[in-house]
Amino acid sequence: MTIREFKMPDVGEGLTEAEILKWYVQPGDTVTDGQVVCEVETAKAAVELPIPFDGTVHELVFPEGTTVDVGQVIISVNVGGDAPAEAPAPAAPAATPAPAPEAEAEEPQGRQPVLVGYGVAASSTKRRARRTAPAPAAVVPEQLNGHGTVTGAARPLAKPPVRKLAKDLGVDLAAVVATGPDGIITREDVHRAAAPAVAPAAPAPAVEAAPAPAVAAPAVPVQAPAAVGAGDARETRVPIKGVRKATAAAMVGSAFTAPHVTEFVTFDITRTMKLVEELKSDKDMAGLRVNPLLLIAKAVLVAVKRNPEINAAWDEAAQEIVLKHYVNLGIAAATPRGLIVPNIKDAHAQTLPELSRSLSELVATAREGKTTPAAMQGGTFTITNVGVFGVDTGTPILNPGESAILAVGAIKLQPWVHKGKVKPRQVTTLALSFDHRLVDGELGSKFLADVAAVLEQPKRLITWS
Repeated sequence: MTIREFKMPDVGEGLTEAEILKWYVQPGDTVTDGQVVCEVETAKAAVELPIPFDGTVHELVFPEGTTVDVGQVIISVNVGGDAPAEAPAPAAPAATPAPAPEAEAEEPQGRQPVLVGYGVAASSTKRRARRTAPAPAAVVPEQLNGHGTVTGAARPLAKPPVRKLAKDLGVDLAAVVATGPDGIITREDVHRAAAPAVAPAAPAPAVEAAPAPAVAAPAVPVQAPAAVGAGDARETRVPIKGVRKATAAAMVGSAFTAPHVTEFVTFDITRTMKLVEELKSDKDMAGLRVNPLLLIAKAVLVAVKRNPEINAAWDEAAQEIVLKHYVNLGIAAATPRGLIVPNIKDAHAQTLPELSRSLSELVATAREGKTTPAAMQGGTFTITNVGVFGVDTGTPILNPGESAILAVGAIKLQPWVHKGKVKPRQVTTLALSFDHRLVDGELGSKFLADVAAVLEQPKRLITWS
């Protein structure tokens, strides 16, 4: 039989690893070219992976819940025939001269973007062999293509994230037994090497064990001593990974990079709520979802058109302010996997019906966990609707690379002075956070006031559409 191996592909945006969420096939199942075999979660989204050849599933290399580096084999398939199993590359002849030593294993130059699920295209450029002495025997042996180890004085093979993990855990990579392809040390190898050192670290009941830093997401859970709780599970430790890990890193980076300022406005949104009801029966909106968020999004687009400087980005490397003449409108969405911010491309050019369709598709895709990494890239302005949780407002943190974010509070019936009399009116509060490097108080205030003014008198939506 002939065995072909399918490796974890680069699903885009330079991601280096993904977690296997679900297998759709089992050993013995027949698969065809293009059939989805598993679902994986990257740091940005869940993605389904189709396999690029026909055959019968031979082995699922990793179980569900395992985080796998890009390039690692995740499934092998018997494609028929009597040829021996495929190897990643033919073994180098013993007499072949060793190439020049390298501090790191070289990646193929000019790596090309790949289609989701089809892996990195085969290349004639292979990982260079290493030599520990100027002798032919120093060429990496053929056994290394399986699950061998690196010996000699060469620097252990490991990707940068794995090296950082080893450093955080205090593990000497030279002492780690590598099980990855071509003798590469994996995260699991580092955790195995660290496990013996973690166990004796608490000979007596202690207040805390010493886990790896949160960003490392250790695969070996650190448990409280048996004496604490006396069998009662008082704590649960959840690995920080996937969307939650990426969101945390982005928010910390944003909070400590951009100087945030937040302003608030409370106003009467009654007329907008009435317009929502009118539009539900409008023939042009038939079959479309009409809600307050739709008109708030349209009001934001109107205000951006009147205050274009709000739609910008700070380029620290080039020391430039990038004014964007388009609006990719981000909508913060709470999903079972964490907070994500997909965006509607070129929302400024969409009519109200088109914007309604885009919002509906965005929300439905996010709830299903099918948002692609591309859908979360390139946003220019974000709306987060905390009002759906009954919250009056908040002080939102900027989405990285954007200059402003608008939080929408709950819409409540409140006593309000209207035409000289106190009447019950629909009232809400908006909060605008902005990057004070790009947006000064005047611009931020004018923009926020414009959004509120449009929503107080929503007929302006027609004027500025």
